[in-house]
Amino acid sequence: MKPSLFVVGLPLVIGGCASTLPPDVVASSAAIEDPSPRPAAYRSPVSGNITRQPVDPKPWRRQNDLQSPEKGDAS
Repeated sequence: MKPSLFVVGLPLVIGGCASTLPPDVVASSAAIEDPSPRPAAYRSPVSGNITRQPVDPKPWRRQNDLQSPEKGDAS
């Protein structure tokens, strides 16, 4: 016989002989009796929006001097 027949057929035959279902397949009565959660309250998608306007750029030389090291880099 082919080994693939045993690899596929034997687990099917043994699984068919099982007398009970696995516990995670059977629905429990506690899950059925739980009340449903409250529906979520409506919240507008633009409620936290902050209006921003374009601004003029700051002088680049001052920005560069604030971020560069004191004596400069040797590169």
